[in-house]
Amino acid sequence: MRRWLGSVMVLLALAAGPARAADWQQTLQAARGQTVYWNAWAGDERINAYIQWVAGRVSAEYGVSLRHVKLADTAEAVARVLAEKAAGRETDGSVDLIWLNGENFAALKEKNLLYGPFTGRLPNFALVDVTGKPTTLVDFTVPTDGLEAPWGMAQFVFMMDTARVSTPPRSIAGFLDWAKANPGRFAYPAPPDFIGTTFLKQALSELAADTAPLADPADAADFAAVTAPLWAYLDQLHPHLWRAGKGFPKTGPALRQLLDDGEVDMALSFHPGEASALIAEGRLPNSVRTFVLEGGTIGNTHFVAIPFNAKAKEGALVVANFLLSPEAQARKQDPAHWGDFTVLDLDALPAEAQKRFAAIERGVATLSDAALGVALPEPHPSWMTRIEEEWQKRYNR
Repeated sequence: MRRWLGSVMVLLALAAGPARAADWQQTLQAARGQTVYWNAWAGDERINAYIQWVAGRVSAEYGVSLRHVKLADTAEAVARVLAEKAAGRETDGSVDLIWLNGENFAALKEKNLLYGPFTGRLPNFALVDVTGKPTTLVDFTVPTDGLEAPWGMAQFVFMMDTARVSTPPRSIAGFLDWAKANPGRFAYPAPPDFIGTTFLKQALSELAADTAPLADPADAADFAAVTAPLWAYLDQLHPHLWRAGKGFPKTGPALRQLLDDGEVDMALSFHPGEASALIAEGRLPNSVRTFVLEGGTIGNTHFVAIPFNAKAKEGALVVANFLLSPEAQARKQDPAHWGDFTVLDLDALPAEAQKRFAAIERGVATLSDAALGVALPEPHPSWMTRIEEEWQKRYNR
């Protein structure tokens, strides 16, 4: 397996030209012995286990030591990079790699605090489906410009326990009717949890009279007017939620635990294969299934980026490249390990890699690609920040 993976990487590098191949070999040599501090959200046991598997593989294959700096919020790493810039720490930074997207990427890009562009240096980036999956090049409407490498596709989905829910709501408006008929049986995580904020963005994308302003910075639109239908909707919804809307789960995993405990009938996820993975692990009932809304649900790509002052830039490049390997992407898509969909163009992969993906069982609760439908675009990242701030003012009492 190692020989096969190494051959693929060499072929990809050679296809880009002798100079590119030589550059990558120099990167591999410089990376050996480096320690990469990867700042990544640590709120899910399966994701943490996957990162530990990556650490073992890059150590064995490339001599790179990977350390998972566990974050409750990606903004912690962003703040650290900002603080180091303000302190004049232009080299030997404490953050080598960050898992990020959305407003965190936009903040670092705007302040020129990212290394790169670097994706063109990664041999495995040639395998990414940039045409069929255009969000691999655009992060919440903001062009990535080679400053972050994609490593997973996400789409917002809903989980339901079919032992208690026979006909789920298929629109945001329908959730209000369902909650009224089933008081206390629905909840969403409190912002700034990413899943909770995504529910709010999903609601806004359906309730707004005109969604065009969502593609532009929030300051360029009449924020109060655009979001007024959202707050009116939440004012009606909250009294019918779990704990009558006077308390909210803190995270997506906390909400899924409520579903497993039978306290609520539905939960939310940004990973279409997550319900299947949790069922297989015995952490959700076998009766849980996944559904989406008739008008579509929000989807995006998540990325890794390298700060401008990273100490182990070469090691970070090697890790980013490995995350795009067919081996790493197939394991990530397998619900037994994570269930996060690949960014790769499967048709462009070698036959052996295609067989690896074809052998993955989607799981009992994972929708087909046709059922998932076309994902809706994310609003500009500034909407996420403004919505979270306004939600805190209105409901975090």
